Amino acid sequence: MNAVEILTRIATMLGGLALFLYGMNMMTNGLERMAGGKLETILKKASSNKFKGMALGAGVTAVIQSSSATTVMIVGLVGSGIMALPQTIGMLMGTNIGTTITPWITALPYLDGSKFGVSDQWIEWLSLLKPSFFAPLIALVGIILIMFFSKRNRLNKDIGTLCLGFAILMQGIELMSMAVDFLEDPQYNDLLLKVIGIFETPWVGVWLGLVLATMFTTIIQSSSASVGVLQVLVGAASVSGTEIPFKVAIPIILGFNIGTCITAVVSSLGANRNAKRVAITHLVIKIFAVALCFVPFLIIGLTPLDNLWLDKPVTVWTIAIFHTLFNVVTTFILLPASKIFEKIAYFLVKDKEEKEKVAYIDPILISQSPAVALSECANLTKEMCSLSKETLNLSIDSLYKYDSKTAQAIIEKEALIDKYEDHIGTYLVQISSRALSNADSKKSSKLLHTLGDFERLSDHAVNIVDVSEELKNKNIIFSDEAKAEIAVITKAIKEILVITTEAFNQDDIEIAKRVEPLEQVIDKLITTTKMNHIARLQKGACTIELGFVLSDLLNNYERISDHCSNIAVAIIETSHNSFGTHEYLNQVKNDNDEKFQEEYKAFASKYIINQK
Repeated sequence: MNAVEILTRIATMLGGLALFLYGMNMMTNGLERMAGGKLETILKKASSNKFKGMALGAGVTAVIQSSSATTVMIVGLVGSGIMALPQTIGMLMGTNIGTTITPWITALPYLDGSKFGVSDQWIEWLSLLKPSFFAPLIALVGIILIMFFSKRNRLNKDIGTLCLGFAILMQGIELMSMAVDFLEDPQYNDLLLKVIGIFETPWVGVWLGLVLATMFTTIIQSSSASVGVLQVLVGAASVSGTEIPFKVAIPIILGFNIGTCITAVVSSLGANRNAKRVAITHLVIKIFAVALCFVPFLIIGLTPLDNLWLDKPVTVWTIAIFHTLFNVVTTFILLPASKIFEKIAYFLVKDKEEKEKVAYIDPILISQSPAVALSECANLTKEMCSLSKETLNLSIDSLYKYDSKTAQAIIEKEALIDKYEDHIGTYLVQISSRALSNADSKKSSKLLHTLGDFERLSDHAVNIVDVSEELKNKNIIFSDEAKAEIAVITKAIKEILVITTEAFNQDDIEIAKRVEPLEQVIDKLITTTKMNHIARLQKGACTIELGFVLSDLLNNYERISDHCSNIAVAIIETSHNSFGTHEYLNQVKNDNDEKFQEEYKAFASKYIINQK
């Protein structure tokens, strides 16, 4: 081969590897978007039961076709405080099992019925199982779904992306095979044998294979791709009659398994100490697993027993078999020692005082698993919702019994809610810039539209406690009539808060539809109270100073009900893929909506203030 052909083959190999990695990434992204926030729910179910955690880790990895993606997701969940280290150890071990599926997929192009004793009449039909036949068809299906059906349903686009990812992955294998097809020529047997001889050198060759394989996987950050490259090389060499023995392949496969940990380690840089512990645990587990196989391999290699099987040639299928057995067997051996790995992680990453992070989501989670990060944003917003409701109730109760400590607690809670809004809003903007499913896009829009309202509710809580403080300091006492009117509106305000928070937490449209009728009743109650106050003022039964305080309180009550209305409308309109707030309100008010009118009458009869 001349220099030009060598460079061309190198470029083809790199291009094939790039397509393989890109195809796998497309499959991962497509599957993650299809699963959406359900992945977080699934992962959170991993309790202290390590076997259940292992099964979940294996299942999620098998579904999204990437142990690195699952591990990075786990690092992000622990870094965000959503999960604890003990919950994740079984899951980390499970990812080792889940990743064993890919080598079986990459072995499909080498399916040969004649080697399995299949009769000639079935060999041609068996060729239909090869990716060279079905991969182009899958690509066609993917293109059709994306081009013609994605506008109707985002799920079609995600399925199409998954199909295209698989086809691209297979094309990557094909290109890598083309890059090394010169090895099929017997004239290169001597070159192959010399290279194999280097790796067969006692001690030196074994460690060389382990180290180089680790470095290679560290660079491309995918053990599946590394195993795929090895399978391509073995497949090409076997055609020319050159055999790569087990004693050469085993250290290389073991090195691939160590190198894949780099993704989690890199992702934990800059993260908190718990996230670092997860990455370290993953690395330690892999090192122990490799040691369980590598040490006996070295011992057997120094004895006459090596002729039993270590000198036998590997195939693309035996590579897949060994890779699977290695990960499954070592996982079940190491699983009972999960507590030991936890102690090692805490020993290697010491506890250190860290600043508390309010409403924190690890950036790793946002970049690697936006759907999971979005689900956690929803959980944090629910916390913010409950905190706003709690703060408002405290401030309303302070109207009847003011306490400086309670007032200070309300101010601190309001400051905390401000942080929630700032952090969650920043995360949502970052997440919204990424590809999301239809359901997740709706969820993101709903959260963005309601965050400000929850924050404003807490502001009004501070305003109300200021009213309470003024009442106490100036020794202002409302008239009995005013007290009764305020009590009625207060009950209505507390109920609208309950309905609004319940509708948001349950994402229930029917509950949300009850908010606007009550908001209209509250507006009417406030208007009536203001008119009654003017009447009392004219009769001399009330003072102007007291009127200012009453007006401040009623204005805050009115704004609270308005924000509750905004939240309810956001919940309702999100389900319709629109945010026509005015259109919705006009519709329910002016179109004689039966349910609206029924709810309005029920609330109007429940909360009554007669005009004087």
